[in-house]
Amino acid sequence: MRKTKPRKRLIIPDPKFSDPLVSKFVNNIMLRGKKNIAYNVFYEAMETVTEKTGENGLEVFKKALANVTPAVEVRSRRIGGATFQIPSEIRPGRKLSIGMKALVSFARKRHEKTMGQKLAAEIVAAYKEEGAAFKKKEDTHRMAEANKAFSHFRF
Repeated sequence: MRKTKPRKRLIIPDPKFSDPLVSKFVNNIMLRGKKNIAYNVFYEAMETVTEKTGENGLEVFKKALANVTPAVEVRSRRIGGATFQIPSEIRPGRKLSIGMKALVSFARKRHEKTMGQKLAAEIVAAYKEEGAAFKKKEDTHRMAEANKAFSHFRF
């Protein structure tokens, strides 16, 4: 076991919106260290979201991220030879990470032409509480609700 907890790194805000949340999201979009391309993809998506919804793109993004962020998850625990799915609360940092990864991964699976358009479509869908990322959150909550009987095994 380690002696000290590792320090949290300071996240530098992005250049356009001056928001550390955007920087974290761009880091999730980024592939092979191409951060500039990831920023261009995100900013293109924000412009598209603003055109589609007629609202501030950043606010729509934050609402969409909140809509796809789960509150509970199930964790496997072995008790007496049987494996139980035990629902447990998710700590805030992990919640955000799960939400971001869901948005990015399901955006990549969409069938629009560019990644910016895919991301914009997934953000708008999540904002309207539909789409694959929102469905994943609903499924996670449904599974936790179904296994609520095992919550007394919590660790």
